[in-house]
Amino acid sequence: MPTSGPDPFGINEIRDSTLQSWLTSPTRLREDVAAESDLVGVGYRDRLLTELVANAADAATAAGIVGVVKVWLDGPDLHIANTGAPLDAGGAAALTALRSSNKTGSGLVGRFGVGFTAVAAVTHHVQIRSRSGSIEFSAERTRSELQAHGIETDVVPTLRLAWPIDAGPAAGFDTEVVLRLDPHVEVETMMEGFGTEAVELLLELPAVDTIVIDGHTHVRERAGDIVAVGPDRWLEFSAPHARWLLPMTGDWLVARRRDVLRAPTRTDVELTVPAICVADVQLTADRRGLHPDADIATAAVGYADFAASLPTDQRTILVPEPGFAASRTDERLRSALLDELSTRPWLPGAGGDDLIPERAEVLVDLTAGLAHLLGEIITTLVHPEQSDRGSLTRLRSVGVTEIGLAEIASRLTGIEREPRWWGELYAELSVVAQGQVDELGALPVPLTDGRTMPGARGTVLPPPQSAESGTDVVAPSWLPTVHPEAAHELLERLGARRLSVSEMLSDPALRGEVESDPEGDDLARSVLGLLRTAPDASVPAWLGQMLLPTADGDERPADELLLPDSPLASVLVDDSPFGVVDPEWVRRYGADAFRALGVGWGFTVTREEYPTGPDHDLPDEATWWDTVGDPPQTFSAVRDLDLVHPDRWPQALSLLVESPDTAALLTDRGGYTAWWLRHYAEIGAAPLGHWRAPSDQTMAGVLDPLDHPHADELSGALGTADIEDTDQALMVLTHLADVHRSISPSVAAIAHTALATALRDGRIDLARVEPPTGLRTLAGSVADDAVVLDVPWLAAALDPTDVVVLAPPGFGLAAQLADLLDIPTATEEYSGGPTEPGEASTWQAHPRALRSALIQDRALPTGPIRVHEALTVELRRGDERSEHRVPWWRDEHGMVHVDAGFDVLGG
Repeated sequence: MPTSGPDPFGINEIRDSTLQSWLTSPTRLREDVAAESDLVGVGYRDRLLTELVANAADAATAAGIVGVVKVWLDGPDLHIANTGAPLDAGGAAALTALRSSNKTGSGLVGRFGVGFTAVAAVTHHVQIRSRSGSIEFSAERTRSELQAHGIETDVVPTLRLAWPIDAGPAAGFDTEVVLRLDPHVEVETMMEGFGTEAVELLLELPAVDTIVIDGHTHVRERAGDIVAVGPDRWLEFSAPHARWLLPMTGDWLVARRRDVLRAPTRTDVELTVPAICVADVQLTADRRGLHPDADIATAAVGYADFAASLPTDQRTILVPEPGFAASRTDERLRSALLDELSTRPWLPGAGGDDLIPERAEVLVDLTAGLAHLLGEIITTLVHPEQSDRGSLTRLRSVGVTEIGLAEIASRLTGIEREPRWWGELYAELSVVAQGQVDELGALPVPLTDGRTMPGARGTVLPPPQSAESGTDVVAPSWLPTVHPEAAHELLERLGARRLSVSEMLSDPALRGEVESDPEGDDLARSVLGLLRTAPDASVPAWLGQMLLPTADGDERPADELLLPDSPLASVLVDDSPFGVVDPEWVRRYGADAFRALGVGWGFTVTREEYPTGPDHDLPDEATWWDTVGDPPQTFSAVRDLDLVHPDRWPQALSLLVESPDTAALLTDRGGYTAWWLRHYAEIGAAPLGHWRAPSDQTMAGVLDPLDHPHADELSGALGTADIEDTDQALMVLTHLADVHRSISPSVAAIAHTALATALRDGRIDLARVEPPTGLRTLAGSVADDAVVLDVPWLAAALDPTDVVVLAPPGFGLAAQLADLLDIPTATEEYSGGPTEPGEASTWQAHPRALRSALIQDRALPTGPIRVHEALTVELRRGDERSEHRVPWWRDEHGMVHVDAGFDVLGG
């Protein structure tokens, strides 16, 4: 225990004075006991470390240094040492006076001289060791002193009587407070609390940067505005009347939901503001409450500047959350903060400037892209990082006005921007709009003609633009079409129509423009631009009237032009009426676009749904329509066949076969194209209808096979066993009569049947037919004289070289064939019958009748017959007589005669 030492502070005199006041006025003693008890039990409970570190901070400030505090235990003694200005006479006197302080000047924490009383909560024996002098407080010595003067009392104040002692502070420190802890103190709990409190104190007291608690060092470090104590970090901002600190997690700021006011150390005033507030305000004597004359609102000054200093995406964290205040002081501070935030520029704007919230507007869920587009137009718009729904409540509390999509659409009316800008705007709005699309009904929409429509309804969306479209505007100029660079699916949701290229090209407005101004380059460019994107689109025939530039600088209708180097040009007559499209236009729009429009490359197909007659300007079309029964639902035909050079039909046929559009028409035998080719296209001076496909043997010998690499694919345009007109009939008759042609009897029968059928149906003008020079007989030979077999039973009796036959069962056409060949029928020329009457029987009774029916796969005849062992008939032709054995015969009475020796019987 240190002994009494020198008295540099006049402590002995102060002690004697205090003791004398107690002796003369026992009431004064009781007042001092009560006052100390109140301060210890109420005003400074739980504030031991706070008050001692606050004193250390004042000492460091007075010395102009940043102080260090060290706390440790040594047996029952608690030591608190600090650096800074040492104890002086004024300080010593203030320590012995219960309600006074000698501290003056700015930056000092202690103001009332009572904070040191906190030590009395844990001790009745205190030493203050300083390099300038040391003193001791002791309740035991105070009690002994009173007893020596005749006053007996158990309760005495600990901190009123002081004695000078001979003791210095721990090495490296300027002052050391030593407390002999009372037995009731829970030391372990106290020291744990000191560790937690040390962090808070380092935030509150800038004059101290290091506190060592029982070997554990807590150091405050600073990097710019970032303050760190160990792993914990805070962002600090100094305002005129307060310091504000926001906790940090990584680089992210975290709001405090509940805290207490600090001035600068902790008070009992609860706050619900987002940041730690260390305010420069006057407190009550116990430093726990706000002084009645203090105005907490002054702490809000500069708070908006704090918000403005934060990253743009975290600024609204400083706006107090709506809710009930924790106290009147809290309510006053919250109100002052909201006023400060409402009227000062700090809220990030979409255009880049900070906004005053009460003049700002927020569009919920604003995207960065939309903010970039709208920021320069709506300068009051809040930055997207603060426009989420989570920030909306805070923004409203500082006066920000919420606006909707309808307001955005209204603000954009009259704004002039490039179409691409509008397209980007629609893309961003589609993200924000979601289920609120109807609010954008008045959104301006730029058109290809330069106009801007007040809303999408009634406009037309252009077709999707391909990479080949380049920078050209691909849109129908005859419709209110959205500019391609502005087109977006949002507009379709707002009422814009999406038409196919075929629908655009068939629009009556286009036909009106073509008829009124067919020379318009812009119109042609629009049409070709559309066809470049959709060359397979359906193109109405009247679009062929549209004028296009030619290679010689003129303009001609599209359907009068050919593409440069087109194969079609190589097969047409030299003086064909076609011109050639300007090659530069072809390079720009592509050959397919021109071909779709009707410009020739190969042969072009004309199409019409539900045609009514020959109004397609095709050669000999009216003649073909005369051959048609019911009009087709779709009329399709190859154009310009009449312009093919007669010597170039082989090449022309190859073109027709090699093009899918035209090849399909070659298989339609009844269609116009195949019909025209059969009658008017000539190979070797003969129409195609006079040739056959090599694979078709039906008319082999009568029709010659076409020598062409695509002959079989041209079958619909070639001849078959079907006589269409008199010219073809004459050709077939001539070929049948030609002895140099090898024609089988079956082919001749088929040809005869086709001729008879055509005559019956009126396709042959009999007046133009001369009797043939030769007749193709059943024997396959050519005869000068013959008859047409018109009943089957004569076939076995007549010489095949004398008979012309039809293909079975063609006996019903015998009269027509006889008229065409100008020869008699067999029954007209021959008569006769069986030489014997035969034996009467019936089909059912004849033993070979059933076998005969089975052999011939025919029904078993019924009725009477006459059976002959050997059926012989006599034929008469004029004066000539001849007998012939035959398997069966039908006499002039209709009776059937059969030869019993034949298995195949007639009937």
